[in-house]
Amino acid sequence: MKFFIVTCLKEYQDDVCKIFKEANIHVFSATDVIGFKDNQTPNLLADWFASGDEKFDSLFIFSFTTEENAEHGMELIKKYNQTSDTNFPVRAFIVPVEKASY
Repeated sequence: MKFFIVTCLKEYQDDVCKIFKEANIHVFSATDVIGFKDNQTPNLLADWFASGDEKFDSLFIFSFTTEENAEHGMELIKKYNQTSDTNFPVRAFIVPVEKASY
């Protein structure tokens, strides 16, 4: 099992949902995120959002899924970023799940 995580601007929500569907990921969760980058303090997510004292309405979309579906989703995200003309690429991560309660 893998934990597939995607972050994107809210404007890309429909595109990312289509990618999840194409990757055969039909069950997922999403939460609103406001991304900040303040040059005054250290930020562990330094490359996550654009530079400056700006904030961005973003989404955090995630699913527990098979390795095959997560890998397919990752490839679709990479392809999406290559063909999109944006300064805010969609970010995707695959995290292994070592144990589950079910």
